[in-house]
Amino acid sequence: MGTETMSWAPAEVDLTRPNAARMYDYFLGGSHNFAADRHAADAVIAVAPHVADAARANRAFLRRAVRFALEQGIHQFLDLGSGIPTVGNVHDITRHIDINARVLYVDVEPVAVAHARALLGNDPQVDVIQADICFPDFILQNPTTQRLIDLTRPVAVLFVSVLHFIPGDVNAIVEPFRAAMPPGSALVISHATSGTATSETDEVQRLYQRTPTPLQLRAPAEVEALFGDFAMVPADAPAAKSASNAALVPVARWRPDPEDQIERGHASASPFLTGFLAGVGMKGAAARE
Repeated sequence: MGTETMSWAPAEVDLTRPNAARMYDYFLGGSHNFAADRHAADAVIAVAPHVADAARANRAFLRRAVRFALEQGIHQFLDLGSGIPTVGNVHDITRHIDINARVLYVDVEPVAVAHARALLGNDPQVDVIQADICFPDFILQNPTTQRLIDLTRPVAVLFVSVLHFIPGDVNAIVEPFRAAMPPGSALVISHATSGTATSETDEVQRLYQRTPTPLQLRAPAEVEALFGDFAMVPADAPAAKSASNAALVPVARWRPDPEDQIERGHASASPFLTGFLAGVGMKGAAARE
Protein backbone atom coordinates (compact mmCIF):
# COMPACT_ATOMS: atom_id res chain seq x y z
CA MET A 1 0.00 0.00 0.00
CA GLY A 2 1.51 3.34 -1.03
CA THR A 3 2.17 6.20 1.34
CA GLU A 4 -0.45 8.34 -0.42
CA THR A 5 -3.13 5.74 0.32
CA MET A 6 -2.04 5.57 3.95
CA SER A 7 -1.77 9.33 4.48
CA TRP A 8 -4.96 9.33 6.54
CA ALA A 9 -3.49 6.87 9.09
CA PRO A 10 -1.81 8.26 12.23
CA ALA A 11 1.93 7.58 12.36
CA GLU A 12 1.67 5.67 15.65
CA VAL A 13 -0.71 3.01 14.26
CA ASP A 14 0.78 -0.48 14.04
CA LEU A 15 0.07 -1.48 10.44
CA THR A 16 1.22 -5.06 11.01
CA ARG A 17 -1.47 -6.06 13.54
CA PRO A 18 -5.05 -6.67 12.39
CA ASN A 19 -7.79 -4.55 13.91
CA ALA A 20 -11.49 -5.39 14.15
CA ALA A 21 -12.66 -1.92 13.00
CA ARG A 22 -10.53 -2.05 9.87
CA MET A 23 -11.52 -5.69 9.23
CA TYR A 24 -15.16 -4.58 9.43
CA ASP A 25 -14.43 -1.86 6.90
CA TYR A 26 -12.95 -4.53 4.62
CA PHE A 27 -16.03 -6.76 5.05
CA LEU A 28 -18.19 -3.79 4.01
CA GLY A 29 -16.11 -3.19 0.89
CA GLY A 30 -14.35 -0.11 2.26
CA SER A 31 -10.81 0.94 1.43
CA HIS A 32 -9.50 2.03 4.83
CA ASN A 33 -7.75 -1.15 5.89
CA PHE A 34 -4.24 -2.55 5.69
CA ALA A 35 -2.70 -5.79 4.45
CA ALA A 36 -2.73 -7.30 7.95
CA ASP A 37 -6.45 -6.51 8.25
CA ARG A 38 -7.27 -8.01 4.86
CA HIS A 39 -5.24 -11.13 5.60
CA ALA A 40 -7.04 -11.65 8.93
CA ALA A 41 -10.44 -10.88 7.41
CA ASP A 42 -9.85 -13.33 4.56
CA ALA A 43 -8.96 -15.99 7.13
CA VAL A 44 -12.30 -15.37 8.85
CA ILE A 45 -14.17 -15.53 5.53
CA ALA A 46 -12.43 -18.83 4.73
CA VAL A 47 -14.02 -20.50 7.77
CA ALA A 48 -17.23 -18.42 7.89
CA PRO A 49 -18.15 -17.37 4.33
CA HIS A 50 -21.18 -15.39 5.51
CA VAL A 51 -19.29 -13.06 7.85
CA ALA A 52 -19.23 -10.31 5.21
CA ASP A 53 -22.99 -10.77 4.81
CA ALA A 54 -23.30 -10.31 8.57
CA ALA A 55 -21.37 -7.04 8.35
CA ARG A 56 -23.61 -5.79 5.55
CA ALA A 57 -26.73 -6.94 7.41
CA ASN A 58 -25.59 -4.97 10.47
CA ARG A 59 -25.01 -1.87 8.36
CA ALA A 60 -28.47 -2.28 6.79
CA PHE A 61 -29.97 -2.64 10.29
CA LEU A 62 -28.18 0.57 11.28
CA ARG A 63 -29.82 2.34 8.35
CA ARG A 64 -33.29 1.08 9.27
CA ALA A 65 -32.84 1.87 12.97
CA VAL A 66 -31.68 5.43 12.23
CA ARG A 67 -34.66 5.97 9.94
CA PHE A 68 -36.96 4.59 12.63
CA ALA A 69 -35.47 6.97 15.21
CA LEU A 70 -36.03 9.92 12.89
CA GLU A 71 -39.65 8.84 12.49
CA GLN A 72 -39.93 8.98 16.29
CA GLY A 73 -38.91 12.63 16.25
CA ILE A 74 -35.31 11.96 17.33
CA HIS A 75 -32.83 14.33 15.71
CA GLN A 76 -29.56 13.54 17.48
CA PHE A 77 -27.46 10.38 17.40
CA LEU A 78 -24.62 9.06 19.52
CA ASP A 79 -22.81 6.31 17.58
CA LEU A 80 -20.63 4.37 20.03
CA GLY A 81 -17.86 2.22 18.62
CA SER A 82 -18.65 3.77 15.26
CA GLY A 83 -15.66 2.32 13.43
CA ILE A 84 -14.37 3.76 10.19
CA PRO A 85 -17.14 6.06 8.91
CA THR A 86 -17.48 4.77 5.38
CA VAL A 87 -20.09 2.72 3.51
CA GLY A 88 -23.39 4.04 4.90
CA ASN A 89 -22.48 5.99 8.02
CA VAL A 90 -25.05 7.61 10.28
CA HIS A 91 -24.82 11.22 9.11
CA ASP A 92 -25.18 10.15 5.48
CA ILE A 93 -28.39 8.34 6.45
CA THR A 94 -29.80 11.26 8.43
CA ARG A 95 -29.03 13.84 5.73
CA HIS A 96 -31.51 12.16 3.38
CA ILE A 97 -34.28 12.85 5.90
CA ASP A 98 -33.20 15.63 8.26
CA ILE A 99 -30.34 17.89 7.20
CA ASN A 100 -30.20 19.39 10.70
CA ALA A 101 -29.76 16.10 12.58
CA ARG A 102 -26.74 15.98 14.86
CA VAL A 103 -24.38 13.02 14.96
CA LEU A 104 -21.49 12.30 17.31
CA TYR A 105 -19.18 9.40 16.48
CA VAL A 106 -17.13 7.76 19.24
CA ASP A 107 -14.35 5.26 18.70
CA VAL A 108 -11.12 4.26 20.40
CA GLU A 109 -9.41 3.23 17.14
CA PRO A 110 -7.01 6.01 15.98
CA VAL A 111 -7.47 5.21 12.28
CA ALA A 112 -11.26 5.42 12.59
CA VAL A 113 -11.06 8.78 14.35
CA ALA A 114 -8.42 10.23 12.03
CA HIS A 115 -10.40 9.27 8.95
CA ALA A 116 -13.64 10.57 10.46
CA ARG A 117 -12.04 13.95 11.12
CA ALA A 118 -10.73 14.13 7.57
CA LEU A 119 -14.12 13.09 6.17
CA LEU A 120 -16.25 15.40 8.31
CA GLY A 121 -14.21 18.56 7.89
CA ASN A 122 -15.89 21.56 9.52
CA ASP A 123 -19.47 20.28 9.52
CA PRO A 124 -21.01 21.86 12.67
CA GLN A 125 -23.72 19.16 12.90
CA VAL A 126 -21.33 16.20 13.05
CA ASP A 127 -18.23 15.48 15.11
CA VAL A 128 -16.06 12.64 16.43
CA ILE A 129 -14.18 12.00 19.65
CA GLN A 130 -11.57 9.37 20.40
CA ALA A 131 -12.71 7.56 23.51
CA ASP A 132 -13.12 4.09 24.95
CA ILE A 133 -16.81 3.25 25.37
CA CYS A 134 -15.85 1.37 28.53
CA PHE A 135 -15.74 4.82 30.19
CA PRO A 136 -19.24 6.25 29.70
CA ASP A 137 -18.77 9.20 32.05
CA PHE A 138 -15.80 10.44 30.04
CA ILE A 139 -17.93 10.38 26.89
CA LEU A 140 -21.02 11.95 28.46
CA GLN A 141 -18.99 14.72 30.12
CA ASN A 142 -16.78 15.40 27.10
CA PRO A 143 -17.09 19.03 25.93
CA THR A 144 -17.72 17.90 22.35
CA THR A 145 -20.56 15.65 23.50
CA GLN A 146 -22.08 18.42 25.57
CA ARG A 147 -21.80 20.89 22.70
CA LEU A 148 -23.41 18.63 20.11
CA ILE A 149 -25.81 16.38 22.06
CA ASP A 150 -28.55 17.95 24.18
CA LEU A 151 -29.46 15.33 26.79
CA THR A 152 -32.63 17.19 27.72
CA ARG A 153 -34.03 16.10 24.34
CA PRO A 154 -34.48 12.59 22.91
CA VAL A 155 -31.35 10.95 21.53
CA ALA A 156 -30.66 7.67 19.76
CA VAL A 157 -27.73 5.80 21.31
CA LEU A 158 -26.27 3.22 18.95
CA PHE A 159 -24.32 0.13 20.01
CA VAL A 160 -24.25 -1.58 16.61
CA SER A 161 -21.92 -4.56 16.29
CA VAL A 162 -19.58 -3.35 19.03
CA LEU A 163 -20.43 -4.79 22.46
CA HIS A 164 -19.35 -8.30 21.47
CA PHE A 165 -15.79 -6.97 21.28
CA ILE A 166 -15.83 -6.01 24.98
CA PRO A 167 -15.24 -8.57 27.75
CA GLY A 168 -16.92 -8.63 31.12
CA ASP A 169 -20.05 -6.86 32.29
CA VAL A 170 -21.15 -4.70 29.37
CA ASN A 171 -24.29 -3.64 31.23
CA ALA A 172 -21.96 -1.44 33.30
CA ILE A 173 -21.23 0.35 30.02
CA VAL A 174 -24.79 0.57 28.70
CA GLU A 175 -26.51 1.52 31.97
CA PRO A 176 -24.98 5.01 32.33
CA PHE A 177 -26.13 5.86 28.82
CA ARG A 178 -29.63 4.52 29.57
CA ALA A 179 -29.72 6.67 32.70
CA ALA A 180 -28.60 9.80 30.82
CA MET A 181 -31.14 9.40 28.00
CA PRO A 182 -34.35 11.43 28.41
CA PRO A 183 -37.83 10.02 27.70
CA GLY A 184 -38.52 9.48 24.03
CA SER A 185 -34.97 8.28 23.37
CA ALA A 186 -34.05 5.10 21.50
CA LEU A 187 -31.43 2.51 22.43
CA VAL A 188 -30.20 0.50 19.43
CA ILE A 189 -28.16 -2.70 19.88
CA SER A 190 -26.93 -5.50 17.66
CA HIS A 191 -24.76 -8.26 19.10
CA ALA A 192 -23.24 -11.58 18.10
CA THR A 193 -24.68 -14.23 20.43
CA SER A 194 -24.01 -17.79 21.46
CA GLY A 195 -27.56 -18.90 20.72
CA THR A 196 -26.58 -20.72 17.52
CA ALA A 197 -22.87 -21.27 18.17
CA THR A 198 -21.23 -23.96 16.02
CA SER A 199 -17.72 -24.99 15.05
CA GLU A 200 -17.89 -22.11 12.55
CA THR A 201 -18.43 -19.52 15.26
CA ASP A 202 -15.79 -21.21 17.43
CA GLU A 203 -13.26 -20.79 14.63
CA VAL A 204 -14.24 -17.14 14.10
CA GLN A 205 -13.70 -16.52 17.81
CA ARG A 206 -10.29 -18.18 17.61
CA LEU A 207 -9.22 -15.95 14.72
CA TYR A 208 -10.37 -12.79 16.49
CA GLN A 209 -8.19 -13.74 19.46
CA ARG A 210 -5.29 -12.55 17.30
CA THR A 211 -6.65 -9.00 17.26
CA PRO A 212 -6.73 -6.44 20.10
CA THR A 213 -10.50 -6.98 20.31
CA PRO A 214 -11.42 -10.67 20.71
CA LEU A 215 -15.01 -11.70 20.00
CA GLN A 216 -17.18 -12.16 23.11
CA LEU A 217 -20.40 -14.06 22.36
CA ARG A 218 -23.23 -13.64 24.88
CA ALA A 219 -26.52 -15.46 25.42
CA PRO A 220 -29.59 -13.80 23.84
CA ALA A 221 -31.07 -13.20 27.31
CA GLU A 222 -27.94 -11.26 28.31
CA VAL A 223 -28.30 -9.01 25.28
CA GLU A 224 -31.99 -8.38 25.91
CA ALA A 225 -31.18 -7.45 29.51
CA LEU A 226 -29.03 -4.58 28.24
CA PHE A 227 -32.23 -2.68 27.39
CA GLY A 228 -33.20 -2.51 31.07
CA ASP A 229 -36.73 -1.15 31.46
CA PHE A 230 -36.87 0.37 27.98
CA ALA A 231 -39.96 -0.67 26.01
CA MET A 232 -38.88 -3.01 23.22
CA VAL A 233 -40.04 -2.03 19.74
CA PRO A 234 -41.73 -4.94 17.89
CA ALA A 235 -39.37 -6.32 15.29
CA ASP A 236 -42.10 -6.27 12.64
CA ALA A 237 -43.88 -3.09 11.66
CA PRO A 238 -47.65 -3.25 12.37
CA ALA A 239 -48.41 -3.44 8.65
CA ALA A 240 -46.33 -6.61 8.24
CA LYS A 241 -48.38 -9.67 7.30
CA SER A 242 -46.68 -11.80 9.95
CA ALA A 243 -46.37 -9.22 12.70
CA SER A 244 -44.27 -10.37 15.64
CA ASN A 245 -43.79 -9.00 19.11
CA ALA A 246 -40.32 -10.51 19.35
CA ALA A 247 -37.91 -8.14 21.07
CA LEU A 248 -34.70 -9.46 19.55
CA VAL A 249 -34.45 -11.04 16.12
CA PRO A 250 -31.67 -11.92 13.68
CA VAL A 251 -30.27 -8.61 12.55
CA ALA A 252 -31.55 -8.92 8.97
CA ARG A 253 -35.12 -9.46 10.20
CA TRP A 254 -35.59 -6.28 12.23
CA ARG A 255 -38.19 -4.34 10.22
CA PRO A 256 -36.72 -5.30 6.82
CA ASP A 257 -37.48 -3.21 3.77
CA PRO A 258 -37.17 -3.88 0.02
CA GLU A 259 -33.65 -2.43 -0.07
CA ASP A 260 -32.51 -5.23 2.20
CA GLN A 261 -33.47 -8.19 0.02
CA ILE A 262 -29.88 -9.44 -0.11
CA GLU A 263 -29.49 -9.39 3.65
CA ARG A 264 -32.86 -11.07 4.16
CA GLY A 265 -31.94 -13.75 1.66
CA HIS A 266 -28.87 -14.64 3.70
CA ALA A 267 -30.59 -14.36 7.08
CA SER A 268 -30.99 -18.11 7.52
CA ALA A 269 -28.00 -19.19 5.46
CA SER A 270 -25.57 -19.50 8.36
CA PRO A 271 -25.72 -19.92 12.14
CA PHE A 272 -23.25 -17.05 12.32
CA LEU A 273 -25.87 -14.77 10.74
CA THR A 274 -28.88 -16.01 12.70
CA GLY A 275 -26.85 -15.61 15.90
CA PHE A 276 -26.44 -11.89 15.23
CA LEU A 277 -29.40 -10.41 17.11
CA ALA A 278 -30.74 -6.86 17.03
CA GLY A 279 -33.32 -4.77 18.82
CA VAL A 280 -34.47 -1.24 19.61
CA GLY A 281 -35.85 -0.02 22.92
CA MET A 282 -37.68 3.24 23.68
CA LYS A 283 -37.40 5.06 26.99
CA GLY A 284 -40.60 6.12 28.71
CA ALA A 285 -42.70 6.35 25.56
CA ALA A 286 -44.37 4.05 23.11
CA ALA A 287 -43.05 4.03 19.57
CA ARG A 288 -45.02 5.98 16.98
CA GLU A 289 -46.33 3.62 14.34
